[in-house]
Amino acid sequence: MSTQAGANLSQPSNRMNTPTNQDTLGKAESRSRIMLRRFLRNRLAVCGAIIIGLLVIAAIFAPVLATHDPFNQNYSDLLQKPSGDHWLGTDDLGRDTFSRLLYGARLSLEAALVSVGIAVVIGVPIGLLSGYFRGFWDDWVVMRLVDAMQAFPSLILALAMAAALGGGFFNAMVAIGIGFTPAFVRITRAQVLTVRNLEYIQAAKAIGARNWRIMFLHVLPNSMAPLMVQITLSMAAAIIAEASLSYLGLGARPEEPSWGSMLHIAQGYLNIEPTLAIWPGMSIFLVVLGFNFLGDGIREVLDPKLKR
Repeated sequence: MSTQAGANLSQPSNRMNTPTNQDTLGKAESRSRIMLRRFLRNRLAVCGAIIIGLLVIAAIFAPVLATHDPFNQNYSDLLQKPSGDHWLGTDDLGRDTFSRLLYGARLSLEAALVSVGIAVVIGVPIGLLSGYFRGFWDDWVVMRLVDAMQAFPSLILALAMAAALGGGFFNAMVAIGIGFTPAFVRITRAQVLTVRNLEYIQAAKAIGARNWRIMFLHVLPNSMAPLMVQITLSMAAAIIAEASLSYLGLGARPEEPSWGSMLHIAQGYLNIEPTLAIWPGMSIFLVVLGFNFLGDGIREVLDPKLKR
């Protein structure tokens, strides 16, 4: 009787000590709330998120928000000042500046997503394989190639590749993406070299887990924090690079509403209508500032050493 009673008393305690799915979900939810609170405490990060949110809204709803056709040329309204009909004035061909800014936001966002996506798709797998499978090919092939590419500034490298590939928006995005690839290779490799020697990775190897499973289910997810910050900062750099290439005639076509091409057009009319350069220049400045603020906030949330 006493043995059975003792067994019955021990069963509830075992159930109490066993973690349930609700406990796991509660802990995950609490961590999410803590990360959200830490992000919201950073006012600059919140400001950056608002700016990027406005950029996304402008890019998605540009056909709805635009007051005029951005490609429509009206030679009776050349270089008009801001008015009720044209909120930000018109350019040298009578095209509405406000509408072209909205569609330029779409091109800038597309440039950031495509070019950084190319860099991530190419650079992260190479860095993952290079850091996990060490050897001659890692130190003397991959890293020496990365060093050679990083010897040139990313914008200069993108400019050279865009000139080699030819003009056009897509070629410019490919050139920018390849120019950003070495940074992702190096960051991923550095993180993998740190994570691959931790105890839980060694435990996964000890129980017979395959290398591919360890890399993609254990090593890569725990290496994402600096990659997320790098992605955010690279998007800001990609917008500057796309505007620079379009300004030089190697990016978007002249008739396309790119912020860089708008600056190129405004260059010849600074003495007549300086606002032509102010609007696209301020747009580039604010969007890049927003991405930098957002990247700083993400870094503070993901890095426990930066707790305030």
